[in-house]
Amino acid sequence: EQLAGTATRIVSAVMWKFLPFRRAQIADGDWSRALAHCAYAQALPKADRGRLRDLTAKFLTAKSFDGVAGFEPTPQVCAVIALKACVPILRLGLNYYRGWSDIVIYPTDFRVHDEYVDRAGVVHRDARELCGQSLSQGPMVLSWDAVAAGGTSDRDVVIHECAHKLDILNGAPNGFPPLHANMSIQRWSRTFNDAYEQFTGALERQASTELDPYAATDPAEFFAVASETFFSEPTIIKDEFPRVYSELADFYRQDPLAALRARP
Repeated sequence: EQLAGTATRIVSAVMWKFLPFRRAQIADGDWSRALAHCAYAQALPKADRGRLRDLTAKFLTAKSFDGVAGFEPTPQVCAVIALKACVPILRLGLNYYRGWSDIVIYPTDFRVHDEYVDRAGVVHRDARELCGQSLSQGPMVLSWDAVAAGGTSDRDVVIHECAHKLDILNGAPNGFPPLHANMSIQRWSRTFNDAYEQFTGALERQASTELDPYAATDPAEFFAVASETFFSEPTIIKDEFPRVYSELADFYRQDPLAALRARP
């Protein structure tokens, strides 16, 4: 998860490095297998799938992939991660991922030593097991097990961490990415603040909700969880937080629910 200002200890006896593609292209087999990991990408119209494939190839050219703890990032692995990373920026462009270039991949969840403040204002210093992390001025770190599992659940660790990368384009992570000129800052703030309060209140009352409880951690995590769910299981956002769905559709310039419903 987003841990601005904290240090991550990455220990590995062997590091495997997958250098960026020299040309913006993806083998047909790697592309087909990558599509299988993302139901929304499969549901896109043919023209949009072509746009996504081109963008994914450019992402592979622009970023480097490092495997640690004995993990080797094969072209197929890199294609899966790149495709998922490009879903949120399909209509935004690769420039939205400026300022970082490295993706570090563990075979499973990894341990970090960090300091964080909980909702009560208490400072905690401990070691935590994570499946993903986006450092403000550093790489995106992923667990391959978690990435691979994303095709069978409403969780998508790649989109989650990419949402953090979009969030910090405006500075500190707070659930407020750079909005388009036609979007209202006040409406976005009001919508997400109200939804966050509604969600945390529902959890405190032990009310039923389908959104991952991790979204209650802070506004930055609410935005990231809402974003991954928007693309992986959009009915959850549409049903529980319709105004959030509308804001996300305006920001990402996509309507996943419509695309999934139109799929033959």
